[in-house]
Amino acid sequence: MIYLISASLIWCFSFGLIGNTLAGLPPAWLAATRLLLASLIFAPFIKRIKFKTAMNLFLIGAVQFGLMYLAYMYSFQTLKSHEVALFTIFTPIYVSLINDIQKRIFQPRNLLLASVAVIGAAVILWNKESRIASLTGFCYVQISGICFALGQLLYRKAFSGHSDELPKKADKNIFAWLYIGGFTMLLPFALGDIVREIPHPDFKQIITIIYLGIVASGIAFFLWNKGARMVTTATLAVMNNLKIPAGVLVSLFIFQEKTNLITLLIGTSLITSAVLMCKFRRKIER
Repeated sequence: MIYLISASLIWCFSFGLIGNTLAGLPPAWLAATRLLLASLIFAPFIKRIKFKTAMNLFLIGAVQFGLMYLAYMYSFQTLKSHEVALFTIFTPIYVSLINDIQKRIFQPRNLLLASVAVIGAAVILWNKESRIASLTGFCYVQISGICFALGQLLYRKAFSGHSDELPKKADKNIFAWLYIGGFTMLLPFALGDIVREIPHPDFKQIITIIYLGIVASGIAFFLWNKGARMVTTATLAVMNNLKIPAGVLVSLFIFQEKTNLITLLIGTSLITSAVLMCKFRRKIER
């Protein structure tokens, strides 16, 4: 669990950095640059594996990091960073739902709990200045959450299905394949951003991008996926929320973002209740 906790503590600062320090930079280009840096970090450790296994990891990375980052980065164009942090709270429910589907034990009650969480998000979004753009950003975050949930579960499954070729300590030797898959998925979108307008980040933004690429993407995603293999699905689902409170507080108090604290409190309570009920129900069933 220490791997999951470490990754969550790293990520709690990412929301504010992306939403404030990197505001205005092309989202797809920024995401691709982060994954390129992450790929370079793990490239020296890569070892030869079967082509089929490599392609499986490549595709997992394309979903968990490529598609996830594409939706995630676009969400910052219409949402504040603390809102992005808050709306990722759905990810544990997606982990639970996808795991149920994989095991063919789908429970409709999970949808009811997800609906409660949706109501909580609506409370936070609902104000006099509410716009369709905010709802669009909300949807981007959910697409991102689904991709991230699916990716981490597929990564766990990859190790269980290739136990001989992928031993427990093989994470660092194969993780570059995931980042390469994510980067390849983002490359056409990043080139499109460059064609429309060549990015001109200042020195502070360059340092931030390097930090996010090497630490928040490269190291933290590695720690997360490695930790995801070592815990139960229920624990993994709940741990997906560890970064939320810290991320919201960092955005509000360090980056000085403004929000309606009353609706934030009500909405957060509803969403958190839905996630806790999901955890409690699964505990009773076990």
